[in-house]
Amino acid sequence: MTSYTICVFTENSIGILNKITTIFTRRRINIESLTVSETERKGISRFTIVIRSESRDAVEKLVRQIRKIIEVLAVFGYLNEDIAYNEIALFKVSTPIGAKPLDIETINKTYKAWVVYWHLTYVIIQKTGTEEEIFEFFDYIKPHEILEFVRSGRVAVSKSPQTLVDYLPEAEWEYYQ
Repeated sequence: MTSYTICVFTENSIGILNKITTIFTRRRINIESLTVSETERKGISRFTIVIRSESRDAVEKLVRQIRKIIEVLAVFGYLNEDIAYNEIALFKVSTPIGAKPLDIETINKTYKAWVVYWHLTYVIIQKTGTEEEIFEFFDYIKPHEILEFVRSGRVAVSKSPQTLVDYLPEAEWEYYQ
């Protein structure tokens, strides 16, 4: 199966998430990852949706269906090589007295992860990267007893020279101050 990242730019309005996810539900396509945030323009939200599909044609049909939603301003489907992307993960790792200490130098230099909170009996480590990089670090840190683990959805930006403004309808869009 191929991984696709679908970026949807919408007006920031109530109920738009439901309208978009309903299209996936009707087509029986599972959303692997979903991240929603505001863009650099006021009133415009960006949905970054990751799916896996065997059929490029099915993904293209999905994109065309999403474009029909009134609040949608632009929709793009990408393969991994077309985008720069990352995820973020937080690990709460046990550090009891007398246990084997964490090798912070390896965590920082090899895995590019950082301790963001230190407690007497645990630390919280932040790791950014691809899903593969995060799970490689997961395997490394697992022997130290992971108390909690959370991973965000993907955030992605197209490698194309075009910007969001190139695809927006003619209007004065406000930037954040």
